[in-house]
Amino acid sequence: VIIPGAQVKRKNDIYIVSMSASHHVAADGKFIIICSTQVETDKPEAELSVAFQSIGPVLERFISVSDLHEPVDDGKASSTFITTSYDATSHFETTCTDIADVWLRATGEALDLSKSVEEAAAAREAA
Repeated sequence: VIIPGAQVKRKNDIYIVSMSASHHVAADGKFIIICSTQVETDKPEAELSVAFQSIGPVLERFISVSDLHEPVDDGKASSTFITTSYDATSHFETTCTDIADVWLRATGEALDLSKSVEEAAAAREAA
């Protein structure tokens, strides 16, 4: 579930992801729910109140705030290509974009997931 930030008077969206026994991460009848967003105030737990209200009773809650990190250069000079840290998005959209960017920086060509590994290798050898 994505709660648009504008709907709850925030700059950033709020994300809710639910996992259960069908994902092999919880006992039958139990759920693990992750609520996340980018912190905008000095009260991060309060920022997620709309998410907490929508998930119902909670047996145990864990709160953590993580800093976001990003590489200091593009990695070309050192051949060390570093991704940014994970953000609040629950569907890994920004992570996929970051991986495509690292691929481009490392290889000089856009990531094309429509090709098999063998096709991509053959195209590189032919070039």
